[in-house]
Amino acid sequence: MGENQFSRELRLLTPSHFTHVFNDATPAVSPSFTVLARPSGQSTPRLGITLAKKRIRKAHDRNRLKRLVRESFRHKQHNLPNVDIIVIGKSGADTLTNQEVFSTLDKLWKKLAKRCKAS
Repeated sequence: MGENQFSRELRLLTPSHFTHVFNDATPAVSPSFTVLARPSGQSTPRLGITLAKKRIRKAHDRNRLKRLVRESFRHKQHNLPNVDIIVIGKSGADTLTNQEVFSTLDKLWKKLAKRCKAS
């Protein structure tokens, strides 16, 4: 259980961390999410989540999606390179079931790992 934690060291916390990733990112895109990554120099991958109120109107939907993204990241973090990752929610992401969100994110994690190792 300890290896799947989501501690402070695994999160992007400040606006400067987010700006660093946005400036020069490697994307992985699906109809519901965009995942951006950039090498971090850290010993573990780190995650940031942005779900705009304009795209996902209801707070309980944004909270559910954030929980699912964090859970998926915790389970897949050991297969990811040491990069800073930002997950951006698109319109319609709130209509997905939990299983659809997990399967979409699994595909994006694999795509991202492949692209980051190539570059």
